Amino acid sequence: MTTTSAPLLQLTAVTAGYGAGLVLKGVDLTVTKGEIVCVIGPNGSGKSTVLKTISGLLRIKDGSVKFQGNEISDLSSRQRLGQGIVHVPQDRSLFPAMTVRENMLMGAFILNDQALINQRMEAAAELFPIILERKSALAGSLSGGEQKQVEVARSLMLDPALILLDEPSIGLDPKSRKLVFESITALSSAGRTILLVEQNARSGLAVSTRGEVLEAGRVALTGSGLELLEDPEVSRLYLGASSK
Repeated sequence: MTTTSAPLLQLTAVTAGYGAGLVLKGVDLTVTKGEIVCVIGPNGSGKSTVLKTISGLLRIKDGSVKFQGNEISDLSSRQRLGQGIVHVPQDRSLFPAMTVRENMLMGAFILNDQALINQRMEAAAELFPIILERKSALAGSLSGGEQKQVEVARSLMLDPALILLDEPSIGLDPKSRKLVFESITALSSAGRTILLVEQNARSGLAVSTRGEVLEAGRVALTGSGLELLEDPEVSRLYLGASSK
């Protein structure tokens, strides 16, 4: 995988929280173009909050969020979407009574060029054949893993520079989890840049270029995915028993 030295995304000393309480207490994080970066850590450490500060769902209290070299801390979620940051949330976000194709079109709601929309749909279907195979099926009739595939495919309709994935495998059976991580690998092979939050730390790190361990609102450790997988302390604290 080819990467460049300049970071696509850079968080510097970011603090953020809800109400008077701080969840992030000085997070430093970078993502370089072409990487998959996986953020792991215990519940309550601030993993999902990091993604929200990047997509604009939560305003930071202090620090800096830069994207492609520009400060974006004061931009709205819509403006950040226009800059190329797409956030795929933890909760199911498809419209269950709409077809797969209709859900995909919802991902292009800010586009007015029908030819471009069709082109993006075809490109997404090359990575995710389910888009064509089940295009007329109601989204609610798909399995959990299939729904997550459609959610990720829908994010491609805006040709994002950065895809934020929040716990994509949560609540899924082993077969569906395998589908999700295969999807992430396919995105990376297609040149996409991904920041991944994943409770299934072992599987998340296995597909990642680099991992970040978040502890009590701060980055406690960073390294390649392989380095963190092989680190005995990381294994003891965060990975648990090997999952198949």
